[in-house]
Amino acid sequence: MKDYPYTVVERFMRYVQIDTQSDPQNNSHPSSEKQKDLSQLLAKELLEMGIGDAHTDEYGYVYATIPATTDKKVPVICLCSHVDTAPDCSGTNVKPILHTSYDGHDIVLPDDEMQVIKAEEYPYLKEHIGNRIITASGLTLLGADDKAGVAEIMDMAHYLVTHPEVKHGTIKILFTPDEEVGQGTAKLDLQKLGAEFAYTLDGGELGTFEDETFSADAVTITIHGVISHPGYAKGKMVNALKIAGEILSALPKQEWSPETTNEKQGFVHPLHIDGLAEKTVLEFLIRDFDTAQLAVHETRLKTLAENILTAYPKATMQFEIQEQYRNMKEILDQYPQITAYAEEAYRRVGLTVVKEPIRGGTDGSRLSFMGLPCPNIFTGMQAIHSKHEWIGVRDMEKAVEVLVELVQVWAEGEANIE
Repeated sequence: MKDYPYTVVERFMRYVQIDTQSDPQNNSHPSSEKQKDLSQLLAKELLEMGIGDAHTDEYGYVYATIPATTDKKVPVICLCSHVDTAPDCSGTNVKPILHTSYDGHDIVLPDDEMQVIKAEEYPYLKEHIGNRIITASGLTLLGADDKAGVAEIMDMAHYLVTHPEVKHGTIKILFTPDEEVGQGTAKLDLQKLGAEFAYTLDGGELGTFEDETFSADAVTITIHGVISHPGYAKGKMVNALKIAGEILSALPKQEWSPETTNEKQGFVHPLHIDGLAEKTVLEFLIRDFDTAQLAVHETRLKTLAENILTAYPKATMQFEIQEQYRNMKEILDQYPQITAYAEEAYRRVGLTVVKEPIRGGTDGSRLSFMGLPCPNIFTGMQAIHSKHEWIGVRDMEKAVEVLVELVQVWAEGEANIE
């Protein structure tokens, strides 16, 4: 890609200014109609590149095909990113700022000087001294999660259609809505997509490669109390809110929670509470890299809650478990070539693969268990879901290089892998 004028920064700066925040309280697909604004733009830009089947559907998915440039039989691979941004922090009126030569100091964001990206808190910044980085202005998130991945895939597509001499098989491009609210694959048409293997572009630091995620369940505990007029409640009322409070208070303080665990440790996370004295609902996230441990966590939580309820014989409890996603490594280990080919692409652009487990999930988790094995490639995004979000241009351009090499590695096959 020597002398190639990358388009990834220009694309990224445009894409992040389009508000695509998903809505966890809305069960429609997509959860926010504004996500389609970016989807429609991406389909339009792909068509303008000459990718003739590019289109977006009623749910906000973008599908496109880059035809093969080789007669060899090559597996069809898909490259995927999501268009939505997280509900955690505003994505309205994002003002991206391109810092042309980062000097190593703290970055005071201009629209809210209380928002400071501190070099001490983000040591990865040191690796970008003298290089370009992009931040938001202090009032919003940046949206690198995952518009960095979107822009990188788009730049790869631009490179391939303008360099037809590059040999590759059929490549499918997929952009999904609602990944941030766990619905990124809810309306995906895998048959229409027509891919055999996939990679998401939704990772962090340069060189990282993720083939392992949490396994995840959701637990809902519903407490049914006994209601009566509070003026005449003695011996009658059983307050469901207070029982719920006791359950929360009984959770361990120094372990078993997101704020006290890291690396491969699982946790139980109370996420939401809603109710009245008569009925209160507690929602929990259950996470672990070992799928079998989910049941252990759930049994422990249920026992804890039941022990609280023994003091309230007139109250009742419902304990419901909903499967969310599973550790994609269980599937990816069956297809070692997916990782091997990615490692070769990294090596060819001068990178060493750094494997990291994702303490969360991605579209790749769901895709893998839907029959489309799908690990995760870095994009460069940092401090995601926050006003301190930033990204290095070097990392974005390197991700584009990895993608261009990756499709060539797949076309070459195992014979040319060192």
